[in-house]
Amino acid sequence: MILIPDDIRQRLLANGAAERETDHVPVVKLFDPTGAATWLITEMMPDGDSLFGLCDLGFGCPELGYVSLAELESVKGPLRLGIERDLHFAARFPLSVYAEAARIAGRITESERMLSQAAAALRIRNPELPPDGAGPTRR
Repeated sequence: MILIPDDIRQRLLANGAAERETDHVPVVKLFDPTGAATWLITEMMPDGDSLFGLCDLGFGCPELGYVSLAELESVKGPLRLGIERDLHFAARFPLSVYAEAARIAGRITESERMLSQAAAALRIRNPELPPDGAGPTRR
């Protein structure tokens, strides 16, 4: 299986070229069919190998970071199966919501309930800050 076909590659490269602080919606979900490892990828760097997203190796501590496409393509599990692309994955939230839900669950999850709770928690914990000078000052 081709992990990153041309149409997905173009979207990932466009996201990688966008402003760095953009909270992209995951474009592709990759997974190990014989294990717990899962990746939700939002961006590809211009080198065509470095992917950014939410990485979960199955140890209970998913994290945001980079992974090498070449390394993922070279992985062969105990049954000689490689990493696969979830053909039915359709992201509904930006990466920050998946990351918050994964932090709570200890793994990447697609649970509607958990993702909705994570989205609500992020809105509560990240209120819009008033413009400089508009808030109260401390003395």
